[in-house]
Amino acid sequence: MDQLTTPELSRSLCEFSHETGRQAGVLVDRSGQIRFVIAGDAKQLFLPDIGRGRAGLGRLRGLRLIHTHLHNEPLTRDDIVDLTKLRLDMVAALCLAPGEARALWVYYGHCLPPSKDGKPYETYGPLSAARLKVNPAEVVAALEEEFARAQKAKPVTAKDGRAILVHVCSKRDARFAEDSLRELEELAKTAGVEVSETILQIRNKVDPKFVMGKGRLEDVVIRAMQHDVEVLVFDRELSPAQLAAVAQMTDLKVVDRTQLILDIFAQRAQSKDGKLQVELAQMKYLLPRLGQKYNGLSRLTGGIGGRGPGETKLEIGKRRARDRITRLSRDLKRLGKQRKQRRKGRSRVRSVAIIGYTNAGKSTLLNALTGANVLAEDKLFATLDTRTRRLHLDSGEVVVTDTVGFIRNLPKDLFAAFRATFEEAEDADLLLHVVDASDPRYPDHLKTTEKVLIDLELESLPRLVVLNKTDQMDARRAAVMAHEHDGVAISALQKETLVALTRRLDRMLFPAVVPPHLDASLQAEWSFEEE
Repeated sequence: MDQLTTPELSRSLCEFSHETGRQAGVLVDRSGQIRFVIAGDAKQLFLPDIGRGRAGLGRLRGLRLIHTHLHNEPLTRDDIVDLTKLRLDMVAALCLAPGEARALWVYYGHCLPPSKDGKPYETYGPLSAARLKVNPAEVVAALEEEFARAQKAKPVTAKDGRAILVHVCSKRDARFAEDSLRELEELAKTAGVEVSETILQIRNKVDPKFVMGKGRLEDVVIRAMQHDVEVLVFDRELSPAQLAAVAQMTDLKVVDRTQLILDIFAQRAQSKDGKLQVELAQMKYLLPRLGQKYNGLSRLTGGIGGRGPGETKLEIGKRRARDRITRLSRDLKRLGKQRKQRRKGRSRVRSVAIIGYTNAGKSTLLNALTGANVLAEDKLFATLDTRTRRLHLDSGEVVVTDTVGFIRNLPKDLFAAFRATFEEAEDADLLLHVVDASDPRYPDHLKTTEKVLIDLELESLPRLVVLNKTDQMDARRAAVMAHEHDGVAISALQKETLVALTRRLDRMLFPAVVPPHLDASLQAEWSFEEE
């Protein structure tokens, strides 16, 4: 079809709007066939569900929206959101002449290929309706060629695509917002997501439906189109209703902070225990969200044993999920008994558990102390499975266990599932609390770890604070911090700094064995550091 609209179609739409005082519109395919007829109110249309808009990368929808405007206004924000979110070929607005049932002016717009700086759309008008000469077939063909070229030239992105990160908070929590968003960005990168943009919104209160407010969310939709973003990540746990509402509004894959952490755990769990714990946490997270996610599958089953009212597919899915949760919980209890038996076998040996905030350098410290070769990466949650190695001190042998890192607001289901991981710490004679001393947020990390220890009922166990990564900061500052926390300042990458730590371990684990002259040398060392 080589016309944006025909005189007959324009006249019909304008006559309806003139008589009813409502906007009217149609969705027309590329052959000129009308697929949907839509009636709205005086200010906007309500488009039907026409499926997901991102079915084909580099392709437009194959539909254009032609509708009326009653007050001679240009394309509205709603028009632009519909254009970009649904990837329509074009959107055109016919502006009625005052008091008449005819179009006086026309505004129209179309999408543009993603770019870093430019808008994801272009608008035109006002143009005279009587002299309108726009060939939509030529415009769309040229656009799809540009989209195809942009797609071929698109650089290789992370395996899970591009994402926009969103943090929404009240004014009361605004002082923590930037740190929280920075941590979310680290989580996203660990999960394999390429961060395209971060958005921070401070409100009087969080919107109960869309979290960030509908107007700002519409801006996000346009930004997503501009940067070819496929994923929207929220820095909070979304309720099932919020998750469904945001997904429907944006037509993007919506992930909350809990899902992101669960995904990291699923990627990195290696042991049987770890995999079962992750799956249990995922099932508990998904169970209340099945109704929102699969409400389109609520059809009655049929066949023998399924006739009559029966169960809906949704109910069957929930029942199977609950059965799976029961089975996983039973398997984890059985594995817990096996771990208990293994711990009994080494009960005569003194034990140390390394704990702390994620990415504080716990695994690197284990490797440095024991000569182990466990995975140690500069990423959040590089370690999910406990690793136990032997350490030979001057006064005897010690078993050292590396544990999963803590993080603020650890999802409750994940915390419950991984509680068994910390059974190793329950039987420890000493907890090594490793802290990234070079991180300006380290006081918050200390508080988070202390809170988790209280939740695990481990706060009464002896602890030694180990201030790690001191090679990245001023040595005098590191010594002052160690004195403040009655700890030891080290760099796990510099083995010579571990001498003070091993001596301190010797003194705390074998107090009756450490000779007086060694204790005196430790005191002299501390006096030197405090000067």
